[in-house]
Order: sequence, then structure tokens, then C-alpha cells
Amino acid sequence: MRKHRFRNSYLTAAVSVSLVLCLVGVECVLLLSAGALITRMRENMTLTAVLTQEADSAQCAQLEQILNAKEGCSRYAYVSKEQALAEHIESLGEDPSAFLGYNPLSASYEIHPTDAYSSPDSLDVIAAQLEALPYVKEVIYPRDLADLMSSNVNEISVILLVVGLVLLLVSMVLIVNTIRLQIYAKRFLINTMTLVGATSWVTRRPFVLRNMLMGFIAGLVALVILSALVYYVDVKMGILLFPLTWTNIAFVSAVVLCSGLLITLLASLIATGRYIRMDNNSLYEI
Repeated sequence: MRKHRFRNSYLTAAVSVSLVLCLVGVECVLLLSAGALITRMRENMTLTAVLTQEADSAQCAQLEQILNAKEGCSRYAYVSKEQALAEHIESLGEDPSAFLGYNPLSASYEIHPTDAYSSPDSLDVIAAQLEALPYVKEVIYPRDLADLMSSNVNEISVILLVVGLVLLLVSMVLIVNTIRLQIYAKRFLINTMTLVGATSWVTRRPFVLRNMLMGFIAGLVALVILSALVYYVDVKMGILLFPLTWTNIAFVSAVVLCSGLLITLLASLIATGRYIRMDNNSLYEI
């Protein structure tokens, strides 16, 4: 009967730790998703390099070579004079070539910077380098939007970091309390081992190893649950939370598994140490 009761308590603790580690995994997914969203927003910033009317195909090829070699350029697209005219007519409903007799619009390149070069200062540098070219008339980009995005990204990063630390602290407290309640049922056994002369580590070792194994298994269960959630959101709802690269998958897996091992290790050491130091009479008072 006692053995059956111990198994039930151990299973209950394992399920509780699994759910808490799943929360840790959700925290990691949210952080990675926020980082991916911020990166996409930054890389969607557009610098429009307007060419002069005299720019020829050789100069366009030279500019493309410069953009391909430029570290801060993520991708670019060429917009011809005819395409620019068609977009102007579609957006404004007017054809300037109809009363001017020629197409007044210039060809251009729409350039998207990399995440590392999306700050306002970096955009200023890129724009100045392109405007120094003789066949580039001007470079247009939303400087005010870049300033606003830069300040908002810093605030969002700080908020996410604080929320992540708070949730991690809550997770640690929940796991520590779960392990403490599980070891509480064995407090008399711990006291008996201490009375017969067992050292501190000999007394702690079975609880530490058992709970670390539980933490590892709970971490695997949490990863399975988390994978199912990410799969459902991605496939069923069509929302890609974050790039499913091996680096991101390894990061989430490592955080969840290491959290399970480390937190259960610390919780076991703390809980068993409390009962090792406690005298026999005090065991009946708690």
C-alpha cells in the first residue's frame, strides 16, 4: 500500500514537473518568436535608390555588384521605369505620360537591409554610400519609422526579458515545491539514515538521482507536448511562430532539459538537507 502510494506521488510529481517545464518551453518559443518577428520587421525596411534618367544597363549591373557585395544588404529588387509608371497609375489613377508625352518616372532599386544594419544610423550610412554614386539620384527611406521601430524594439526586448525571468522564477518555485512535497513523505526515512550514521551525500544521493531522472523524463514529455503545440499552430492554423532551424530546436530542447535537471537537482539537495538537519521531534511538528 505504501509502495503504491509512493508511486502515485512520484507520478503526480512527474506530471507537475512536466507541465512546469512545458511552461519553460513556451517561454523559449515566445522569445524566439518575438526575435523572429523583430528580425522580419527590420528586414522589411526599404531603401529606394532612385536612378538618374541617364542610367544605363552597365551602371545598373555595377550597382547590383555593389549590392551583392555589401554586407548590410539582405535583398534587393529592380523596378523599371515602366513598372514604376504602372504602379503609379494603379495607386493614383493618373497617367502622367498621357499629358507629358513621356514617362517622367525613373528606374529604382528597392533595397532591404539586414537585421544588423536596420538601425537609423546604419541606414544613414548605406544611403550616403549609395547617393555618392553618380547614377543614383537620391535614396528614399522612412527615417522616422526607423527611429520609432528602433526605440520600440528596445522597449519590447526589455519587457520580454523581464517577463521571461519572472516566468522562469515562477517555474523554479513550482518545481521546488513539488519536489519538496514529494520528499516530505520520506522525511522519517531520511532521519533514520542520518541516525544510523549515513553521510549527507549517501542520504541525498537516491533522492537526487531519482528526481533528476524524473526531471529528464519530464523534460522529454514537455518537449513532446511543446512539439505538438508548435505543429498544430504551424500546420493547422498556418502561423509560423519561429524559424524551425536546428539551432532553434536545439536551443529550446537544451533549455527545457537542462532546466529539468538543474532545478530538480537543487530542489532535491535543498529539501533533503532540511530534513537531514532536523531533529527527530521536529519531524512530527511539520
